[in-house]
Amino acid sequence: MHAIQTGASLFVGLGNMGRPMAARYAPGRELFVFDMDPAARATASENTGATALAGLDSIPNHVSTVLLMLPNSRTVETVLRGQSGLFARLQPGSMIIDMSSSEPGSTAALAEEAAEAGIAYVDAPVSGGVTGAITGDLAITVGGTPEAFSAALPHLQSMGTNIVHVGKAGTGHAAKALNNLLSATTLAAAAESLCAAASAGIQPETMVEVINGSTGRSQATEVKDPRHILTGKFDSGFAMDLMLKDLRIARKIFTDNSLEAPVVLAAESAAQTAGEHLEAASPDHTELVKHYERVNGLLLRGPRAAHQPTKPVAQP
Repeated sequence: MHAIQTGASLFVGLGNMGRPMAARYAPGRELFVFDMDPAARATASENTGATALAGLDSIPNHVSTVLLMLPNSRTVETVLRGQSGLFARLQPGSMIIDMSSSEPGSTAALAEEAAEAGIAYVDAPVSGGVTGAITGDLAITVGGTPEAFSAALPHLQSMGTNIVHVGKAGTGHAAKALNNLLSATTLAAAAESLCAAASAGIQPETMVEVINGSTGRSQATEVKDPRHILTGKFDSGFAMDLMLKDLRIARKIFTDNSLEAPVVLAAESAAQTAGEHLEAASPDHTELVKHYERVNGLLLRGPRAAHQPTKPVAQP
């Protein structure tokens, strides 16, 4: 493996998470940015002082670090592979930091291809949502060789405060998917408990207060319920489609290894069902609660004080 070089950086993927992450990363660096959306490129350039590229075929030769924040493995593969891909354009000694939520198997294969080209590769997916991206408080799980992790760490520290090296290439993406599966499970369990509480005559806000002062508390009840669900805002910034993608990745880890996981996989199935019935074009993942409201004939949010059950709705 070639010694990892230091030079200019390129940030690819300027969506809801990528834009604030690039803004946190930019100070003190020569940074180039790219996104398929010209408006996103222009906004990121204006906000960070970075140079926007019209295409990845115009990447400068002195770019030695590439950060990817893309929606899925297929997109990452397209950006990296082929005659016009970054594998063919980066110099030996460069480094790729994939912060997307990708499939561990695809990531491991890409890391092998990168090594053949003399390029270091780490997967460093994030948790913490848009708020964490803005404040630089993301949790980042990193997969890759110890040498690659050490080289990547200075690039990650401006974006995250809880950065953990979990193992070889691909394990970062595995850890991210499993974390999101557990997050979805607590979100679903909280929704079920709040429905039961409302049926017993306890207001959801009161039940959340009880839970958060007791042993049942979780990030779902401490953050998502009071901020995004009971207010009816559903504005966490993390799309349901992205959560469902992570849950499918997590399910594959269980099935590929013939593991029994009735609790978390039941929650994954409930989330998939909920996603099929949500009407919004791009629903927030916290709208999972609407599934439980619908099948139980309850409303857990809004101006009604009593939160009385409505006529039950038949389950699909």
